[in-house]
Amino acid sequence: MMNMSCMHLHFLLVLVLGNLFASSVLTINALDVGIAGCRPNQIRALVQFKNEFESGGCNSSDYFQGVMCDNTTGVVTKLELASGCFTGILKPNSSLFELHHLQYLDLSNNNFTPSSLPSKFSNLNKLEVLFLSSNGFTGQVPFSFSNLSQLSYLDISQNELTGSLQLIRNLSKLSFLDLSFNQFSGTLNPSSSLFELHHLFYLHLSHNNLGSSSLPSEFGNFNRLEMLSLSSNGFHGQVPSSFSNLSRLTVLNLGNNSLTGSVHFVQNYTTLCDLKLSNNYFSGTIPSSLLTMPFLAQVDLSGNSLTDPIEVPNSSSSSQLEILYLQGNQFRGQILEPISKLINLRKLDLSYQNISYPIDLHLFSSINSLAYLDLSGNSISPTSSYVPLTLEVLVLMGCGISQFPNFLKGLNSLTRVHFSHNRIKGKVPEWFWNLPRLSIVTLSNNSLTGFEGSVEALENSSVKILDLALNHFEGPLPNPPHSLNGLSTWNNSFTGNIPLALCNRSFLAVLDLSYNNFTGSIPGCLSNLQNSLIILNLRKNNLEGSLPDMCYDDDALLRTLDVGYNRLTGKLPRSLMNCSSLKFLSVHNNRMKDTFPFWLKALPYLQALILRSNKFYGTISPSDQGSLAFPELRILEVSYNNFTGSLPLDYFVNWKASSLQIDEDAGIYMGYYARISLYYYDDNIDLEYKGLSMEQAKILNSYATIDFSGNGLEGQIPESIGLLRKLIALNLSNNAFTGHIPLSLSNVSELESLDLSGNQLSGTIPKGLGSLSFLEYISVAHNQLKGEIPQGTQITGQPKSSFEGNAGLCGLPLEQSCFGTNAPPMQQSEEEKEEEEEEEENVLNWEATAIGYGTGLLLGLAIGHVIASFKPEWLVKIIGMSKRRNR
Repeated sequence: MMNMSCMHLHFLLVLVLGNLFASSVLTINALDVGIAGCRPNQIRALVQFKNEFESGGCNSSDYFQGVMCDNTTGVVTKLELASGCFTGILKPNSSLFELHHLQYLDLSNNNFTPSSLPSKFSNLNKLEVLFLSSNGFTGQVPFSFSNLSQLSYLDISQNELTGSLQLIRNLSKLSFLDLSFNQFSGTLNPSSSLFELHHLFYLHLSHNNLGSSSLPSEFGNFNRLEMLSLSSNGFHGQVPSSFSNLSRLTVLNLGNNSLTGSVHFVQNYTTLCDLKLSNNYFSGTIPSSLLTMPFLAQVDLSGNSLTDPIEVPNSSSSSQLEILYLQGNQFRGQILEPISKLINLRKLDLSYQNISYPIDLHLFSSINSLAYLDLSGNSISPTSSYVPLTLEVLVLMGCGISQFPNFLKGLNSLTRVHFSHNRIKGKVPEWFWNLPRLSIVTLSNNSLTGFEGSVEALENSSVKILDLALNHFEGPLPNPPHSLNGLSTWNNSFTGNIPLALCNRSFLAVLDLSYNNFTGSIPGCLSNLQNSLIILNLRKNNLEGSLPDMCYDDDALLRTLDVGYNRLTGKLPRSLMNCSSLKFLSVHNNRMKDTFPFWLKALPYLQALILRSNKFYGTISPSDQGSLAFPELRILEVSYNNFTGSLPLDYFVNWKASSLQIDEDAGIYMGYYARISLYYYDDNIDLEYKGLSMEQAKILNSYATIDFSGNGLEGQIPESIGLLRKLIALNLSNNAFTGHIPLSLSNVSELESLDLSGNQLSGTIPKGLGSLSFLEYISVAHNQLKGEIPQGTQITGQPKSSFEGNAGLCGLPLEQSCFGTNAPPMQQSEEEKEEEEEEEENVLNWEATAIGYGTGLLLGLAIGHVIASFKPEWLVKIIGMSKRRNR
């Protein structure tokens, strides 16, 4: 179909370029042959290039099928690597750069180790086509790229390249340019090299940082452009009037910027196939001609402030529009009838509008090809009785529906139903599970109580994802569908045992039965699912017995195991060491009795370990009295157990919270996202945070916390705590810690909550704590502290209860003034000075030890030993004087 090929032009262009180049664009023509026509020295260079990488993902035939040599000269003119074939670093002295006659080079989608682009690409100055997308290249594009003056096609998209667009200077022959999904920055001004490219027909700059200004009017000079994508750059202001010159456009994407004004500038684009202006600040109406353009197949105007369009003429039956996204605008309802005339629509999203009256779904009955309909956030008429039988996806979230919709009967093409956040009460009808193609069902946040008819209807259904969370289901959980991939029943009132039938669902990836009333033991047969199960959450039930073995070899996929708030006893099973993918482990609020699981440090990805409120006992210090050093641990909750002993000096060295970095691919929150089924699962934890007990349902991937409270830990708090600069919350309360509050805590710059109450700490409160700009809560109550409370903004705003129980403390917010004594409040006795100097010396010791972990353990420990043994008093005094001057 013409409109379909037009709609996907920006994808199809890339796919057909290879054939296009081979036939007409390049000098690679009928005279070019495969590797059989190559010179020996060219073959040697090709083999050497191949040997520079790990190529287990392909065989020799894959590699050499992408080679072309000129039949006359025998030189390599084309090299196209199979996707994912090579792994390794593209080195600056690579044999690739000996192939000086290359005209076509495609290295895209390989597994190159992140590195910069070699400057020797300039040796390949006969290149007309260069594809380097999706290779992980970083840093700036070398200046020498400007030597590639013959380039017509350049694609370096989806890397991590930086710098400005000066890289394209001298590349005046470019007709195809894709720099999208990088980190290019700067301002696009009229003098930019970009606007010297007069041959461009394809320009893709999306997902960079080029929008520090409005859109330059010079874009209107690209009168050959057929595809233009500038989305996600931060451009602002109105679209220049010169954009009306782009009369050949078939694809236009300006989405996710801050553009304003009217969308009427697009009405001159008579060849337009695909239009995306989503998530801007466009206002006003939609031009009547837009929805009836002869080739327009996809329109996305969502997330703006548009109002009702002009009436679509009756001739709209000739419209080719297939996809229309208008969610999150200000349409009042008059839009519904015009849209109902767009009879070729396949996908329609009118969610979250300003429509004040109930929508009758019968209005869409004339759209005979409609497969996707989203009316979420609008009111649906209870008399709706007919929708197109072609529907495959129906999304009616937050529509005020109170009865299970009977109009779903007969929708035999239906695959996905999303009815969450309504008021549907009663039972799910038996006929619903008989819909033959039903795959994803979301009924969460309603008032459903059970299932009508035979429970076998559910078991025999085709459903793969079933979300029943936040309802009022009671009684035993029926056997789930055989094809089940994900099941959530959290926050219901299911009772009885966990069905053993779950162990036979070999595709089950997510099982969330939390916040119910299940009893009995956790089925040991769940280990049968080790090759599929990713999430297991049984939190807050009434389960008993021991935690069974969940993983029996290293192939297990389990990443989240949460059995908190049950009645489990026994020890942590040592088979957890086989759960090599485990990131989140919580057994809190049970009756488990065991020693601290040091052996879990063998898990390479473990980020959260929560043992809170059990009967764990013994020391939490390794037997070698060194650093705990879990490789990825950032949340450690062991409060309210029976742990004893002291913490060694370097206990907090090499903790993840010292250099926490965000993995953008992992998402914002700790959890699991099934991209295919659009299923989200968020890990949750209970926190003693800012003096309150709270449950946190969404945990930021950047979150780092330590809670050792309510144990019998003693000795000094290690100065190495100051290495944890990304720590958000620290709770050491209700232990038996002695000595001073570590001065190094002033280095924990992200700290928001600090609780040291209920210990035996002495000395003064470090004044550096007052400079922690994010510190919202601090409690040092019930210790043996003395002296003036630091008067920083973050300290004086705390309640009196944060400092009570320390007879020697004075100053705000306590009522006891530090004035009126014989000595000024800030004056130190000789004894206090000696104590402070001794503590500063300890700071040097742990810092030296930390150096050892970064540049060589022996060297660092040696430095620490020298400093500790020889006690360079001059160095201590200099540091001490400097600190006192800054007070």
